[in-house]
Amino acid sequence: MKATWNNEVIAESNDTIVIENNHYFPADSVKQEYLKPSDTHTTCPWKGLASYYTLTVDGQQNKDAAWYYPEPKDAAKEIKDYIAFWKGVKVTE
Repeated sequence: MKATWNNEVIAESNDTIVIENNHYFPADSVKQEYLKPSDTHTTCPWKGLASYYTLTVDGQQNKDAAWYYPEPKDAAKEIKDYIAFWKGVKVTE
């Protein structure tokens, strides 16, 4: 799977985990230079507290376009150290 935004490949992996129709990419498959930590947090009843990254590519920002669960609840422990995308990030094979 490949995640692209603003004509750049942000992440690429054969080992994504699909939960609720979202592909979660292993953190080491994501190009960290495009990620900027965000202060945004949301809570999922069964996954736990989510943290976000803003994508920055060629001077353009996509606020909170990536999210992850630093300490997921037991029901979602398999996505620890995985990152998912939305807000216009295309995830394709």
